[in-house]
Amino acid sequence: MNSSIEPVDYIARTREQYSALGYQPYEWAERPDPPAWVPLTKPLEESRILLLGSGGAYKRGQVAFHWKDDTGIRLIPSDQPATDVRVTHFAYDLEPARSDPNIVFPLDRLNELVQEGFIKSLTPQSLAFMGGIYSVRRTEEELIPALIKEIEAMEIEIDLHNFDIFQHQ
Repeated sequence: MNSSIEPVDYIARTREQYSALGYQPYEWAERPDPPAWVPLTKPLEESRILLLGSGGAYKRGQVAFHWKDDTGIRLIPSDQPATDVRVTHFAYDLEPARSDPNIVFPLDRLNELVQEGFIKSLTPQSLAFMGGIYSVRRTEEELIPALIKEIEAMEIEIDLHNFDIFQHQ
């Protein structure tokens, strides 16, 4: 298949967007070791799954994330349709995600997998936050402890997340 669509250079795009927001040049967080690999201890069809997304998702009626180092989290009922999910983010084109929030927060797709018996269930609440937080310090001191607190209060077997700073063990 021949496509004229070029890949997005997210590093350059992120640097440009952070500069436009008045930040110093973006410094990528570096970790000395890769996140721990935690193998599954039981089959997916016997597991309760947590959806944890960094795409700025929130439910209708909640306050939207703001773009400058918003370290808040949003709890989103896992049984609500994606049509009730809203998104805001500075680092990706919002139009497709607003048309289909499953692109960044796949509630409908995961609920279909529950209905098919591929996974046992989702946690009653999914967690969302704003990725691309400039301050590593604020991420480590504010966001990560808040996520850990919420996750520890849930009965989960697997967390599905799309970021690598945090590893639930």
